[in-house]
Amino acid sequence: MAKESKCSCSVLLCCTEYETSRTLIVRNKTVGVTNRLIQAIIIGYVIGYVCVVQKAYQDTDSVISSVTTKVKGFAKTNSSDLGLRVWDTADYIIPPQVKEEENSFFVLTNMIVTPNQMQTRCPELPNPSTTCTSDSDCKEGFSDARGNGIQTGKCVDYSDAVKTCEVFAWCPLEKDTDLPEPAMLTDAETFTVLIKNNIRFPKFHFSKRNILPDVTSSYLKSCTFHRITDPHCPIFQLKDIVSEADEDFQDLAIRGGVIGILINWDCDLDLSHKKCIPKYSFSRLDNKNPENSAAPGFNFRFAKYFSVDGVETRTLVKAYGIRFDVIVFGKAGKFNLVPTVVNVGAALSFLSLVNAVSDWVLLTFTSKRHFYSQQKSTYLDEMDDTSEVGLCLVHFLLPWIPVIVSHVRSQKS
Repeated sequence: MAKESKCSCSVLLCCTEYETSRTLIVRNKTVGVTNRLIQAIIIGYVIGYVCVVQKAYQDTDSVISSVTTKVKGFAKTNSSDLGLRVWDTADYIIPPQVKEEENSFFVLTNMIVTPNQMQTRCPELPNPSTTCTSDSDCKEGFSDARGNGIQTGKCVDYSDAVKTCEVFAWCPLEKDTDLPEPAMLTDAETFTVLIKNNIRFPKFHFSKRNILPDVTSSYLKSCTFHRITDPHCPIFQLKDIVSEADEDFQDLAIRGGVIGILINWDCDLDLSHKKCIPKYSFSRLDNKNPENSAAPGFNFRFAKYFSVDGVETRTLVKAYGIRFDVIVFGKAGKFNLVPTVVNVGAALSFLSLVNAVSDWVLLTFTSKRHFYSQQKSTYLDEMDDTSEVGLCLVHFLLPWIPVIVSHVRSQKS
């Protein structure tokens, strides 16, 4: 019965009482300054870094784009192999070396030409694996991936002093040791390229191109990109591109290389759409290591075929040049309530650390730390609650006393 009464009293107290935290105000300069300083740092972090720098209140989307290019210019060469010749776009732009998905274009700047090759027999170029003294040193049908053809099994004169194995190949064989310096197409630095870049941020249904709305046809006929005077002109001179990549065009033109044209679309769509404009930068992408000069530059071979007196003939060209890779990247941001609440709320959660750090300073480094510890923590024993339980029982049984007394008297009578 007593247990039931105590339980009923506890339930009654729970329903009629209100509990709240105890606040301890400590007048201590060290702790107070530490507390406010940490609060200021956290709020500054939320406003300065999370909101201003990271723009965590925005939803973001990555750019998708397409690129087309058009190169223009003329160059003149005069060599023993080709004679006096004028080069136009059809000559120095090599489409097979351009993959559309890579957004690239190649410009020929130097070459080694081997004209009038026909399929016949001729001595292999001399090296330790092809020099010979008799036919027994040559193996018929043998081919070396680093050689120029298939051996016939004969040892023939390459010169008055050297013999090499005869091969069946495109003869005369290419000699690629004498690379022209300076480059043959030195005028290539004056060529220009028009880059047309269309971009889209699908999440925000936003699209634009690098030829801005205020650019006219007459302006395009006369402008050339300049970082200060014409930063939005989409026509670039090749010399300027290479120069912006910290390279010398004439040096690069000798053996070739790979240059990146970087277009960055970093747009804040909470602002005017006119402020969403591309930013151009340029960089050399292939490895340029002065300590390791093996396989430098960029080159490949192609041939032009024709017929002479019914015999298939070709001109072999080992082409050196510069490949330009147009790389488009960027992102757009726009206000959205969900990332705002999530990111700002997560950052503000650091404020919960303020009291923990302040308490640690208060209870560890202050001179009155033992006093503060006694005031902050209160220890209760179960015996401390017996008086309240007894009082509760009195209040609970008081209304039943007359009933009990009446019941006892009736039993006696």
